[in-house]
Amino acid sequence: MALSFRFWRLNLLPKPSLSHLQTTLKALKPLKQKLSPICSLPMSSSSLNSLNSHLSVSKNPTFSEPHNPTACPQDDLVVLGIETSCDDTAAAVVRGNGEILSQVVSSQADLLAQYGGVAPKMAEEAHLQVIDQVVQEALDKAKLTERNLSAIAVTIGPGLGLCLRVGVRKARKIAGSFNLPIIGVHHMEAHALVARLNERELQFPFMALLISGGHNLLILARDLGQYIQLGTTIDDAIGEAYDKTAKWLGLDLRRSGGPAIEELAREGDAKSIKFSTPMKQHKDCNFSYAGLKTQVRLAIESKNINATIPISSANSEDRRTRADIAASFQRVAVLHLEERCERAIEWALKIEPSVKYLVVSGGVASNQYVRARLDQVVQRNSLRLVCPPPSLCTDNGVMVAWTGIENFRMGRFDPPPPADEPEDIVYDLRPRWPLGEEYVEGRSEARSMKTARIHPSLTSMIQASSQQQP
Repeated sequence: MALSFRFWRLNLLPKPSLSHLQTTLKALKPLKQKLSPICSLPMSSSSLNSLNSHLSVSKNPTFSEPHNPTACPQDDLVVLGIETSCDDTAAAVVRGNGEILSQVVSSQADLLAQYGGVAPKMAEEAHLQVIDQVVQEALDKAKLTERNLSAIAVTIGPGLGLCLRVGVRKARKIAGSFNLPIIGVHHMEAHALVARLNERELQFPFMALLISGGHNLLILARDLGQYIQLGTTIDDAIGEAYDKTAKWLGLDLRRSGGPAIEELAREGDAKSIKFSTPMKQHKDCNFSYAGLKTQVRLAIESKNINATIPISSANSEDRRTRADIAASFQRVAVLHLEERCERAIEWALKIEPSVKYLVVSGGVASNQYVRARLDQVVQRNSLRLVCPPPSLCTDNGVMVAWTGIENFRMGRFDPPPPADEPEDIVYDLRPRWPLGEEYVEGRSEARSMKTARIHPSLTSMIQASSQQQP
């Protein structure tokens, strides 16, 4: 009988050779023995077919139909989650019942302040320096060793490829050494699902707005692994706009731009500067912050603000001007979120009338102004706003471990990698990884960055010019 293995998410790019398949088959027997006290996987005469059904998925796993969950005691699962998608090195140990046994985060705040944002190579080096320590501290705080774990979950995308590789290499090394199954996690899916750890009433279907430094995403979560993308970022995300505005205003970036802008904005007049709301002419749910960033930069230049003078050294008039810009920027940036959410709720209720919740997660979801404004949106639409606690909004290992638990219960995991896996192996990292199918009504001309960033009259001129070319 021909054997065909298609692993869940953490596939290696080279096609498996015969020797690799033999190694995998050898790994499956101890895997079954290791998991049998936790999940009674069906290993009867049809065991091979059953196991294949657990490991086989569609080409894009986030769209696949979930498997029927295997009956297993939830409390017995213990998963280590590793997150290195961008600028924080994080690890956590979580039980199947949602108990957080440990959570460790090593921040790169000093690097962010030094470079004015994320420098991929520097971020990779910082991850490499602390990854072993962070993971070991997570295990120590949980008072466990690798032998007590049920599985390893690790972010494989989206994110910075150099950074993702650090976490994946560490996860596979542990999984191979201790014969542990491994779960590849979608970073944005983890931001959405972590809300289910704290809010046990949060059942599918629900909506999610995911807002961070690299992503804006509006999804309808119909079930685990079944997502409809209602809107996404076509250029810059809101977190990026916060960070750049904070930098141009001379604010302290060691806490990231969001908290710095929110704090200064409390001192300012939010209507003092008339910034235009992005994409008013586009009746979809997509996001664009590149134009607003340009408006802010021009306003700062017109006020002759010197960003080399930190806000702490600014005189009272200069500080008031900076506060007015911060408040005006924040009002319009969040108004863009509100408008998109209003339309997305309308679309989602047409698809799934039973939707009752809007989850708001990601680093920017820690912003209290953002939460307060979006709470008004959901109340107008008779929904309920669910936000994870601030410590679980920013990138963290808990969300990765919990998403690993949710997928593990559905049989979505890879068998242990070889213990002697080569150091130079090429991993299946996914720096760009869409979450869900795009909603047909959500497509628009603005999804083209070229069209979104160029004024319509200039677009016509460019098109006319190109047509005249021989």
